[in-house]
Amino acid sequence: MGYFGGFAVTFRKLFEDRVTTPYPKQKRHKPDRLHGRHVLGRYEDGMEKCIGCELCAAVCPANCIHVRGADNPVDHPVSPGERYGFVYEINYLRCIHCDLCVEACPTEAITETKLFEFSFTNRSDAIYTRDELLVDATTGQPQRLPWEDWRDGEDAMTAAWMRATSPSGDASYEGQVAWSGELGYGVREPERGQTGPVDRPARES
Repeated sequence: MGYFGGFAVTFRKLFEDRVTTPYPKQKRHKPDRLHGRHVLGRYEDGMEKCIGCELCAAVCPANCIHVRGADNPVDHPVSPGERYGFVYEINYLRCIHCDLCVEACPTEAITETKLFEFSFTNRSDAIYTRDELLVDATTGQPQRLPWEDWRDGEDAMTAAWMRATSPSGDASYEGQVAWSGELGYGVREPERGQTGPVDRPARES
């Protein structure tokens, strides 16, 4: 090809569409079910969803979740149940974002956002505490820590509501939302492809 042929190729590429993303100014589109940084949610009335049952810690294959439940104060309950998550920690040096904790949670308290751009300058920052994981008590938005690169929409379509609207395979429940509302978001709509009830022809006898 020679020198001039090589320069000609380079010159033509200057006017073609870019195939790369100018990160970090622009992020690539993330799939709906991307597993990222966890959050602890609240009900629409502000009560915490976590009841301190420790099922998420028991199912975690990386042993990165540490939970300790405590009895709810009688005069000022934290959650609707008898107990709440008094201690909740996630070690992100171990977490593999498998989403098993989300599936195991009976109250849909733990969810995963789309955020995965976060880095730490020391080991203690990598261990998220209950206060850091809990969403804001007023807006329901995830807390944005200094080492996290949040963008619009990364808190939407979290993994907690990515579940079927036909429990146990019963077609009569198709399209009926069975999960609770979240502070700041309300009751999330089903994911794409989960349509409402449809008229089916009567089965011939």
